[in-house]
Amino acid sequence: MTAPAPVAPISKGSAWKIVASVVVVTGAVAFLLSRSLKEGAESYKHVDEVMTNVGSMHGKRLQVHGHVVDGSIEQKKGTLEYRFKIESREPRPHAVISASYTGLVPDTFKSGAEVVARGMLGENDRLDVIPDGIMAKCPSKYEEAKQGTPGAVPAKPGIDPGTARQL
Repeated sequence: MTAPAPVAPISKGSAWKIVASVVVVTGAVAFLLSRSLKEGAESYKHVDEVMTNVGSMHGKRLQVHGHVVDGSIEQKKGTLEYRFKIESREPRPHAVISASYTGLVPDTFKSGAEVVARGMLGENDRLDVIPDGIMAKCPSKYEEAKQGTPGAVPAKPGIDPGTARQL
């Protein structure tokens, strides 16, 4: 059995080069990761959480969860501009936030619908929703349970042009 060949020690200059390379690469990866997360980061909040911390919410990208206040949907005549209110419901503390949106709304967007609206808090503490920033929960499986008839076809969801108030 032969003894293993001796390993040449690493010089101090080589060791410093390795340490410096690891530090630079790690720092670059951390910097790029933090920048990419900041740009796309959105805070998911319920209406009551936003309204209790309004001052700290300005300028942040938000996803606000709540329910459309009954009868609050208003549409500017001949446009795709909407104003509506979103509220938090039990068991959360009650709070209401106003929102504005320009664009097509999902078929399931209607009074009482559960929604998540993506946007930023703007003037008068109003949520300015970004294009395609409204997600409304599909109520069909809940309507079946309410009606008690398995497979029952729910009423057509969406905004009935006759029920949205004109601005």
